[in-house]
Amino acid sequence: MADWHELFVPDTPLVEIVVRGSVMYLALFILLRVILKRESGTTGVTDLLVIVLLADAAQNGMSGGYRSVTDGVLLVGVIIGWSYLLNAVAYRWPAAARLIRPGSLVLVRNGRIVRENMRRELITDEELHTLLREQGVVDLDQVREVRMEADGRFSVTTRTPGRPRDAQGGLG
Repeated sequence: MADWHELFVPDTPLVEIVVRGSVMYLALFILLRVILKRESGTTGVTDLLVIVLLADAAQNGMSGGYRSVTDGVLLVGVIIGWSYLLNAVAYRWPAAARLIRPGSLVLVRNGRIVRENMRRELITDEELHTLLREQGVVDLDQVREVRMEADGRFSVTTRTPGRPRDAQGGLG
């Protein structure tokens, strides 16, 4: 027979759950923003973070890592709450949005590789050329701009055929 008290009455102090959930969410959010920006592909970093943390929190609540379902539900609520709060802050304050949702980064401009940005994101020339070939671009001279977007995807803008090259063009 089920122990209803153990199932629904938290055995962990509620403040501890909120603090643990907050610290883990914010720590992973910062690490993913700084370190794994380009690894996230088409899934936004925040989406990936929420999915991973929710899965772990829900698993603990369901499997008995916590004694009560309430502990797991509260932790899931804390994680969703932080996600919502950070999105709301980014929406309302542009300065905060730059930290929470970093902008795109130019990797190639007018056919020239921006080496500093490539180094900062640890992107090799071979990775860049692979990306360009996947987009049907054979030569850097064809490229107006390559950007690494905030979600880790790359966007490529090519020059209009028949237009003269910009004076700043050339291989990097």
